[in-house]
This record gives sequence, structure tokens and C-alpha cells, in this order.
Amino acid sequence: MTVASAFGSRPVLVGYLPAGYPSVPGAIDAIKAMVDAGVDIVEIGLPYSDPVIDGPVIQAASQAALDRGVRTSDLIHTVEAVAATGVPTLVMTYWNPVLRYGVDRFATDLANAGGAGLITPDLIPDEAADWLAVADKHNLDKVFLVSPSSTDARIASTVAVCRGFVYATSVMGVTGARAQTSNAAPTLVSRVRQVTDLPVGVGLGVSNGEQAAEVASFADAVIVGSALVRCLLDAEDEAAGVRALVALTEDLAAGVRG
Repeated sequence: MTVASAFGSRPVLVGYLPAGYPSVPGAIDAIKAMVDAGVDIVEIGLPYSDPVIDGPVIQAASQAALDRGVRTSDLIHTVEAVAATGVPTLVMTYWNPVLRYGVDRFATDLANAGGAGLITPDLIPDEAADWLAVADKHNLDKVFLVSPSSTDARIASTVAVCRGFVYATSVMGVTGARAQTSNAAPTLVSRVRQVTDLPVGVGLGVSNGEQAAEVASFADAVIVGSALVRCLLDAEDEAAGVRALVALTEDLAAGVRG
């Protein structure tokens, strides 16, 4: 299912969890619970040892998954299980693991698993020719990032090759829940909308329903990662983690949907 199918008359909630944490089947169960609780689009992270944009919460969960031997094949298995629920399922990955796995092989396996596409935080369109070609070949969405420091020319060239939505990072920094949402985000969303009709999602910093409602007032998608991962990271056991995850997702979904 493509990401575009999730967008309609209201903003959507995008929820992130890494594959393989707290375990491969545990992550699948947690993501499915998150879907049942109101997430409209799922973003599954591929654990990676040298992240660029991940803050300490996501790094901790990803490293734990790597320590337990999680590999790209586990990510593909997780995508297949989640996509079977019918919710659009994106992968968030740095580019080196895709290169190591093989760009065409990665795209083929992702498409065969029912995945919708990739979010690629450290890949700029200028260097994405291989990915753009195989993504189009397999009808996969291509979500690139823009930030408050992006020039108007960079925003235009980035959104020109996006499909699905445009990922607007609300702050200059790494992921992580913040006490207040960024005041730079509305301006960035407005700048993106001047050059594209694609939906614009805002990520980094949202951790509760009130903040989600604030972001949903000016963006098409509210992207939440660290706050959801922390539910699992701080829990005494997997069952308690899923209960906390469901409660937070319901709060976020209520905020997004007004």
C-alpha cells in the first residue's frame, strides 16, 4: 500500500519503532499494537551502528537490537508482518546498510514484503540516482528530508524527487522528545508548500497529544519516534511496554485528529 493512500481530509499520525527491539517478534507485536491504537503510517527503523539523526533513546534500542543479532533480513520480515495489516509501512534507514545489502536487492525484497518505500535521512537527491531508479522500478515511495537550514533551491530540488510525503525536520539536531515543539516548523512547512502539493510531515520532538495537535494544525503528518520507543525502553517487561505504547499512541492520535 502506498503512503498517498493514508492522506485524506485530516492530518495523519506516523509512528516509528526500530525492527528487532525488544526482539524481532516483540517489535512486530508492538508495531501492530501501535497500528490498532491509531497510527496511520508505520515507520520501521533499520538498526545501525553509526546513526546520524538518531538521539539517545533510539540509539539505545537500536544498539540492543544489533547486540542480539538483528539483521536486514529481520527488517524485511518485520515489514512483511506489519504491511499485512494494511497500513502503509515505510522503512527509515541510513544508506550504507542498503549499499551493503545491494540497492536493487533491497528494493526488490522491500517491495515483495509489501513495504511502501524508504525514508533516507543521510541520502541527498544529488547522490540518489541508484535508489531513485530502483524505487521507480518497484513503485516504492521516496521520502527525503528538508530542515530549517535548507535553502529554497535545496527544498525545491529535494521535493522534486519525493513521493509519498516530504519529511520536514522541525529542529537542527537529533531525534528526541522535547518540552516544546519547534517554532521553526510552521515556517519550514510553509516554504515547502510553496514548491509542492505533496503532504508535509513534521518530525523530531513530539511526545504527547497536545504537541501532536499543535503540529497537526499546520502540517499534514505528525511523525513521532523517540517518545514511542521510550515506552518500550523504560518498561519492566514487554507487556508493560506495549501497554504504555498503546496509551501514548491513543493520546497522540486523539491530538492529531482533533
